[in-house]
Amino acid sequence: MMCTKWPALLAGVLGLTLLWLPLSLQAQLVLSLAALGVMFFGMTRPENTVFRFITFIFCAVLALRYAFWRTTETLPAFSEPMNFIPGLLLYIAEMYCLVMLAISFFMLADPLKRVAPKVRSLDDLPSVDVFIPTYNEDPELLASTLAAAKSMIYPRDKLSIWLLDDGGTDAKRSHKDPVVALAATRRHEQLKALCKAMGVNYHTRKKNDHAKAGNLNDGLRVSKSDLVVVFDADHAPVREFLKETVSFFKEDPKLFLVQTPHYFLNPDPLEKNLRTFRSMPSENEMFYSVLQRGLDKWNASFFCGSAAVLSRKALDTVGGFSGQSITEDCETALSLHAKGWNSIYIDKPLIAGLQPETFVAFIGQRARWCQGMLQILILNRPFLARGLTVGQRICYAGINLFWLFPLSRLAFMLSPLLYIFFSLEIYQANIQEFAVYALTYLIASFAMQSYLYGKVRWPWVSELYEYVQSIMLVGSIVSVIRNPRKPTFNVTAKGQTLDSDGLSPIAVPYFVMFFVLLAAAVYSLWRLATEPVASDLLMIVALWNLINLGLAGAGLGVVSERRELRRNQRLPIRRHALLRKGSRTWTVILLDASSGGVSVQFPEHEPDIDPDSDWAGEIEVRRGGRPVCFPVTIRSVREFDGTNVFGFAYPERMPATFMAIAEIMYSDQGVLQDRITRRQVRLDIVRGTLRFASWSISESVRGIGYLLGFGRSDKIVSHADAPIVVKANNARIPGKAPGIKAAIGGVRSHG
Repeated sequence: MMCTKWPALLAGVLGLTLLWLPLSLQAQLVLSLAALGVMFFGMTRPENTVFRFITFIFCAVLALRYAFWRTTETLPAFSEPMNFIPGLLLYIAEMYCLVMLAISFFMLADPLKRVAPKVRSLDDLPSVDVFIPTYNEDPELLASTLAAAKSMIYPRDKLSIWLLDDGGTDAKRSHKDPVVALAATRRHEQLKALCKAMGVNYHTRKKNDHAKAGNLNDGLRVSKSDLVVVFDADHAPVREFLKETVSFFKEDPKLFLVQTPHYFLNPDPLEKNLRTFRSMPSENEMFYSVLQRGLDKWNASFFCGSAAVLSRKALDTVGGFSGQSITEDCETALSLHAKGWNSIYIDKPLIAGLQPETFVAFIGQRARWCQGMLQILILNRPFLARGLTVGQRICYAGINLFWLFPLSRLAFMLSPLLYIFFSLEIYQANIQEFAVYALTYLIASFAMQSYLYGKVRWPWVSELYEYVQSIMLVGSIVSVIRNPRKPTFNVTAKGQTLDSDGLSPIAVPYFVMFFVLLAAAVYSLWRLATEPVASDLLMIVALWNLINLGLAGAGLGVVSERRELRRNQRLPIRRHALLRKGSRTWTVILLDASSGGVSVQFPEHEPDIDPDSDWAGEIEVRRGGRPVCFPVTIRSVREFDGTNVFGFAYPERMPATFMAIAEIMYSDQGVLQDRITRRQVRLDIVRGTLRFASWSISESVRGIGYLLGFGRSDKIVSHADAPIVVKANNARIPGKAPGIKAAIGGVRSHG
């Protein structure tokens, strides 16, 4: 083992030596090219830890040589405040990025890949309470999650499922506003009936204190199992969830958390509006497939609010879930790590959930994350917290500090404008120095992004995500800094759909930024063409601004929202089944399924089905040799790959229907893994840049078209495979043995 560390140790000594050598510009160029060459050689063996360290070391050499040059050679004179102040702010933004680069190297030094230990005996398994906290989610959504939770593989006598309803609390049902009180009472009765029909526990509390953390803590008060599983209301687990997670607690008595990734069935606004969901890795995959594994190496993987198993014994030592910040998940993990408890991360998708689809909801979610993480940074001070290891301090500080990115991102967007419009020299360098120091550092930085995240994040996509969040999150950062205890928990809206194309209600700042950058690009070209001796700095700044303009152009596509009529997201499954109608039976293949219906293909004899008729039948699938049946009715027929695909909807949703939905959608974890694996395809910097450039042009044109009123469609177009829509009426809840139909007021299907 020691022999394998010697090359990395020698590389480290050599790297430290190179940092302090006084070099001419020509020598620095040779050093930079040599360091890049060693980096690229080290990248040829990504799974080799020694090669990984060597790559990190020589990238660090380039970064620190750049930082030294940037500090000593490029800052404006202190005697020129108009140049010095904005120049210093840009310098601080760059140093922040270098610090975050160093922390990421530390976190990703040796990411772990864990495999669940085998269960020795069912008798040794701990008891489990499943908490599903809810506030304002639809009963239909909750029924799907409850059914999936009930379908998990686990001894029935050791599994209890709890719906924790914060939308029907005593305080809300007795609210002074009769409209609020009536809505809360109706919800309370609906969900009580739903839980009774599904065979799970319903619980609400007196007051909505401490938001989600308070709701979970009240669940702890009324339950008693050894372990607690938390699923968000829209996070449906696969059958193997407990099988893949619970056994770790038998191996480590000091384990408090087993966290799994969040996998989403629907696109976020960027994926939807740029139409990348099926081909490009999702934003969350960078965090869950790479960063959490890196944190796990340092015993610093943390609770992400859902899709996790926690130890009740551990939670009791810190008084339950923490509620000081609005990100109770990370704060709870921090307090337990400080008490000496351990965590584990499993890089295996075991739940399928929903993420915000509208840009407003997306920004609202990110604002809560941003404010909550900065609350933890300010109030809990993880870098100083007693009980944490040095590695845990660095990891928590890095995760929290990351949410200052809006400040640095906007500094990079706005800084070129100061020179283009006002000739403020906030970055003093000629083009040769910039090429030798800055350009080689930027090449190293982009190469490292591709090396570490190439399969989960395409070139320029991180920058785009940061840009579209930055404009709106600066206010969130300022509010937390002014009053760290002020932010309040807001529930993220899920399952929203748009019936027409159009601009987001918060799109105006993005158009302002785009047109300002466009004006700067035109003016910089005019200056380059008309000034007798255009400075090197002007050429550098003009190129910098052009890159920013490309980001802003692609950003217009993100805030130019495309309609999304699909209320129920489909999951491809490809599973054999039987379709019966009367005395006739057909063998079918279920191509995909959602909570609204299934798509069916007939591999042999295709019946004559009129999609406009009331043709109805029953589908049967098998679970453990036992039949699971559910009724269906025809909704559509479409041609796909030379054959007909029939869309069937569920005419009614009784408890057995929801259990069948859980069976066909969430019985095989491999379906989720396959979708992730297919998307995780590395895109090199050249192809990635060309693709991003095409987005910049096409999406800016589309965004401007929306702004001018072109390209909109206010008409709702019915897709052939559109899922059913579930609505609740005002029917009185029966007092005895209600089914799902009674529980949510009578379910009907609509085309």
